[in-house]
Amino acid sequence: MSKTALVTGAASGLGYELAFLLIKDDYNLVLVDIDAPKLKEVKQFFNKTYKNTVTILVKDLSQPDVAQEIYNEVKQLPVIDVLVNNAGFGLFGTFANTDWKRESEMLHLHVLTTTHLTKLILPAMISRESGKILNISSLAAFQPGPMMSMYYASKSYILSFSEAIANELKGTGVTVTALCPGPTKTLFQQTVSSNCSENKISFNMACPTDVAQYGYNAMKRGKTVAIPGVFNKFLSTIPRFVTRNMATRIVRNIQEKNRA
Repeated sequence: MSKTALVTGAASGLGYELAFLLIKDDYNLVLVDIDAPKLKEVKQFFNKTYKNTVTILVKDLSQPDVAQEIYNEVKQLPVIDVLVNNAGFGLFGTFANTDWKRESEMLHLHVLTTTHLTKLILPAMISRESGKILNISSLAAFQPGPMMSMYYASKSYILSFSEAIANELKGTGVTVTALCPGPTKTLFQQTVSSNCSENKISFNMACPTDVAQYGYNAMKRGKTVAIPGVFNKFLSTIPRFVTRNMATRIVRNIQEKNRA
């Protein structure tokens, strides 16, 4: 009997790559994204190759109460075996000058929607003593990030939240994995700021297919924190060896060079 996975931000990037890995593993899919045309393209592509059920939900995940809307539409399904909280975006600029409406949407998406959707789906997983949750955090979660302060802070929340509930769930049959990739070649880079289509510092730019495979394997093993790439693992440890002030200055320098 096929299992079912729910993936947010599934129309492109890591969300699409993870959905592809899941359907290849015989999962039925519930794909959620704001981009209706791309979501339909993904469904059509999957339906040409796989017999699994693909359900699409066009939702703006940055809006209040959207997690409840999604849950109301999927709770009629037998079970959700895998939840992938992937959807996200970034915003570049000093906190005093960035747009609050957009920042509020980012916080709703990264923090409230991710948390609420997990809250709604997790109890049934615990009752079945089976389930996996993959939350997409970032290498940004390990230090403060001037010029992208709220993005870094929200990704830190995802990491901390994931680690905490992973500990609470030990012995239940349910696992939580936080995937913390570094810079990845997806549409994310094009939405960070209007005057920048890609990172200027691109030597550490990862392939989304490789990042998704790494995260997917980590989720299947029940690993709590997954950082793809040896260099990224090293970068995640820098705050342990230098002062937080110095780490913050380094991040600001990188951000300003990237977005200049």
